[in-house]
Amino acid sequence: MKDIKEILKERILVLDGAMGTMIQRHTLEEEDFRGDKFKNHEHPLKGHNDLLSITRPDIIKDIHAKYYAAGADIAETNTFSGTTIAQADYHLEDYVYELNFQSAKIAKEVADEFTAKEPNKPRFVAGSIGPTNRTASLSPDVNNPGYRAITFEELSTAYKQQAKALLDGGVDLFLVETVFDTLNAKAALFAISELLEEENKDIPVMVSGTITDASGRTLSGQTTHAFLISLEHAPLLSIGLNCALGAKELRPYLQVLGKESPFLVSAHPNAGLPNEFGEYDESPEMMASQIKEFLDEGLINIIGGCCGTTPDHIKAIADLAAQYEPRKMLVEV
Repeated sequence: MKDIKEILKERILVLDGAMGTMIQRHTLEEEDFRGDKFKNHEHPLKGHNDLLSITRPDIIKDIHAKYYAAGADIAETNTFSGTTIAQADYHLEDYVYELNFQSAKIAKEVADEFTAKEPNKPRFVAGSIGPTNRTASLSPDVNNPGYRAITFEELSTAYKQQAKALLDGGVDLFLVETVFDTLNAKAALFAISELLEEENKDIPVMVSGTITDASGRTLSGQTTHAFLISLEHAPLLSIGLNCALGAKELRPYLQVLGKESPFLVSAHPNAGLPNEFGEYDESPEMMASQIKEFLDEGLINIIGGCCGTTPDHIKAIADLAAQYEPRKMLVEV
């Protein structure tokens, strides 16, 4: 199979859309999340989407297939909360390896099926590594600004455990995503580099940050340029932005990356901003028309969708992206 780095020189690659949005289309109850394996678990599990890779793999497999069929080149594993830190909310820390391994395995099986049918369009799997629900840079206690709820070492240990399971499950690359605190991302990158060195493997790493509001900064206070500078030391495949904003609102920050990044640039925005009910109203056509501006300006190498996006959104984006050349690299990867 052709190397993803070679393909990225030739064309824009398409990332899949929202996993949660697609899961919500199913009317799932507590029993679906529990299955037989967690029937007697003492804590509520409804809404724990990552767990469906174990208890309802049919649903997760079908979602991956729908996104690949819509034109996605890369699918993210169903592992956004796949660390011991995030799993502590559900008292499921002991199942982190299985959860990540199974998620990667499911996605890889679907990717291989599509690649076999369309060898000229190989499909890839990105191990999704979310930000956790702790921040290494900020205090959760307004009365004690020096306090931290997590250490760099604790984060790195948790990320390494997740990355090992994803690697064993067969992912083609890692995606450290929805980064709101660059120190968390650095812990993830440290863990991944340590793991790959130990395993004597070399697979690409993507990083995607999130601008949390109209200030144009991450939650920990960095501008897009500062976020880039903080991570320039790492050997990344790509750096980009996802979540929090729609394509229209994301554009000025992507322009910064497009101009300054020595890496490839990715984006997977939401389907607009949420309405008063927390839902996303942008149609595939509306979203594609805004993403066209990214493409016209030559800002993008990898494009997809985050909250509120569906296979219909991804199809509209993929059809559009196929008409454009990828952003030119400032230096060769």
